[in-house]
Amino acid sequence: MNTPHQAIRLSLFLPGLHGGGAERVTLNLARGLAEEGYEVDLVLASATGPYLDAVPQGVRVVDLGARRTAGSLVPLMRYLRDQRPDALLSALNHANVIAVWAATLARYRRPVLVAEHNELHDADFGSLHGRMLLATMRWAYPRATRIITVSDGVKASLLRRLPLRADDVRVIYNPVVLPEHAAAAREVPEHPFFGANEPPVVLGIGRLTRQKNFPLLVRAFARVRQRCDARLVILGEGEDRRDLEQLIAAEGIGADVSLPGFVKNPHAYLGAAGVFALSSDWEGLPTVLIEALAAGCRVVSTNCPSGPEEILQGGRLGRLVPLGDAAALANAIFEALTDRGRTGDPVDLDRFTLRAAAVTYAEAMIEGDG
Repeated sequence: MNTPHQAIRLSLFLPGLHGGGAERVTLNLARGLAEEGYEVDLVLASATGPYLDAVPQGVRVVDLGARRTAGSLVPLMRYLRDQRPDALLSALNHANVIAVWAATLARYRRPVLVAEHNELHDADFGSLHGRMLLATMRWAYPRATRIITVSDGVKASLLRRLPLRADDVRVIYNPVVLPEHAAAAREVPEHPFFGANEPPVVLGIGRLTRQKNFPLLVRAFARVRQRCDARLVILGEGEDRRDLEQLIAAEGIGADVSLPGFVKNPHAYLGAAGVFALSSDWEGLPTVLIEALAAGCRVVSTNCPSGPEEILQGGRLGRLVPLGDAAALANAIFEALTDRGRTGDPVDLDRFTLRAAAVTYAEAMIEGDG
C-alpha cells in the first residue's frame, strides 16, 4: 500500500453487489484506491449479492439498508451529511440519479461523479420505465461534478442522448487486469469439457439477457460444430436461460453445450478455452474481453457499440465481425480455433491495469470540477 493521502475518504455508491460487470469493476476500483492509500467507503443501497464476500481488505462497507435503490435516497442523504466524504462516485444509471438527488438535498458541496458503464441503447429506453429513467438522467447528469464513461463509444452515446458538453465527460478505462489473474488463469476448470484430450472449447461469459445475444453464439457454434469437433460453454445466469436451452435443443447440439451458471473463477475457463467469443448487440467496455486477452485466450467479438473495437485495436488483437451475422461469427471462431499464432503483447493491456485506473479515478475525484 502506498503512503496515505492525508486521510482522504472516497465513497463509491452501488445498489448492491449482485454479480454484474459494473459491480465487479467498482470492487476492483475500491481495491485500487485503498492500495493507493485512500480511505474507501463502499456505500450500498443494500449489502447483498454474490460479490459481498469479495469486498477488498481495507474497504469499509456502509449498508444503507434499503430494499430498493430508490429507497436509499434518504439514508444516502444522511450518510453524506454525517460522514462528509471527500468525493462520491456512483455507478449504474439509476443509482447515479439517486446519488445526484441525495447530494443536492443534503447540500453536499464536494465532488459528485457518475460513471456510465454501458452504451445507452434504444432497448433500454423503449418502455415507460425506460423513458422515465432517461428523463431523470437528463436532469441529474448535468448536475454532477463530472461524468465518467468507460469508453469513447459510451461517451458518444451519452452526448447523443443527454444535454451535456464533450468537456463534461471524461473517459477512464476500467480496472480489469489484476496481478492475481495470471495464477487464476492457470487453474484447471472444474468442468468435464476441459479434461485431457477433449475437443477445444468455445467460451461465452455474461448475463443471459438480450444484450449479450447468446442465441447468436449458439447458432454460430452449431455451424462450427459441422466443421470440427468443439464444445461450447456459456457462463452466467439470467432471464433468457430457458429460451437458450430450447434453442440448443432445437439445434441438436445439447451434448456439446454446457450452461454452468455463475462460477467463482472464470479466469480458469478463459485460460483453458480455445477461443472466447463475445456475441453482444451492445456493450460499454466489455470487461471479459479484456480478461480473455490477459489470460492469453484468442478472442472473437461482434463489432458492437461500444468497446470491442477500442479494446481489440480495430481488429489487431482479435477478430471483429458484424452484428447479428451467425455465419461471420462461425467463420471467425473456426479460424481462431485453428490459428496457433500470438494473441497480443501484455503491454497492449497496460491501460486496463488496476493501478492505472485507480490513479486516474482518484485524480478525477479529487480534482472535482477543476
